[in-house]
Amino acid sequence: MAEQRPDVVDRGRFDTAVTPWERTAWRDAALAWAERELAARGLRVTGPRRVRVRPWSVLVRLAVDGGRGGAWFKATPPAGAFEAGLAGALARWVPARVLEPLAVDARRGWSLLPDGGALFRDVLDSGPADARAWEEPLRQYAEMQRALVPYAGRIRALGVPDGRTDALPEIFDRLVAENTSLDDADRRRLSASRPQLVYWCAELAAVGVADSLDHCDLHDGQIFAPAPGRFTFFDWGDALVGHPFSSLLVPARAARERYGAESLPRLRDAYLEPWTDAGHRTPADLRRAASLACRLGAIGRACSWGRLFPGMSRDVDAAGAAESARSLRRLFAETVLPPVGNPGAPP
Repeated sequence: MAEQRPDVVDRGRFDTAVTPWERTAWRDAALAWAERELAARGLRVTGPRRVRVRPWSVLVRLAVDGGRGGAWFKATPPAGAFEAGLAGALARWVPARVLEPLAVDARRGWSLLPDGGALFRDVLDSGPADARAWEEPLRQYAEMQRALVPYAGRIRALGVPDGRTDALPEIFDRLVAENTSLDDADRRRLSASRPQLVYWCAELAAVGVADSLDHCDLHDGQIFAPAPGRFTFFDWGDALVGHPFSSLLVPARAARERYGAESLPRLRDAYLEPWTDAGHRTPADLRRAASLACRLGAIGRACSWGRLFPGMSRDVDAAGAAESARSLRRLFAETVLPPVGNPGAPP
């Protein structure tokens, strides 16, 4: 028998992170499950494993025979364990838009995923520096969100957190109260701005766009480009059920940094195009809603830093709290999409 080569473990900047990977019994059970599921599909693991350990996930690349590109095992913390069941459900509801898992164990928060092809990030890096490359993936992502509107209740039933517009003030209050990185002056400033938040939420709700799935971290490394003009979306560990337009926050920030703020109106309109026949809302209504929802998306980003494996080191917990606090501060300080119409000052 050939000698098994050791796993290659990448911990990034989180050397002190404590994850289930450090527990032999958990590691053996997880890998055995993945290998059984692969064997049931006629695949055999070959070669060393490449492991990526982060406070929010354990990701293991498994080389398989047959030159099929390999497979990926993913485990999430208890607060993000919904991701496995959600990935399986999305593969049934919007199969052309998502990476379809080979297997999921929803109870344990485990997923086994196929290779998804080229990352959109690699496509951007290899092509011309043109913001228009984002237009089609944003359009297809919006089409997926519209298709998921009837499933919003079922998505929540899978354990995906509630980020609906009318719940945001309460979520904001909880985040401010529990965050250990905020000092008293921060809390006073944020509390003083709460009426603005309530007003924005009311104005956004009045536009009448239904809740759907918000990825909450839709950057170019969370999108596959398996064929020209085709995109699939994955990695749902930060997701919420809430206003769909909040998903624009992360790609808008990325496009602004890479291409400049002048690229944003065109990308916003590409995203909004699939929503233009939804009811009797005008383009101005939709653009105003996009500006509001994009700003309010900072609350979802703040929430995501609470989904870490339990038992983290003090340094990791402090880093998560600091990132969450940063998102809360940016909620009132940052305008990502250009404002449209009413500036939204509270009465």
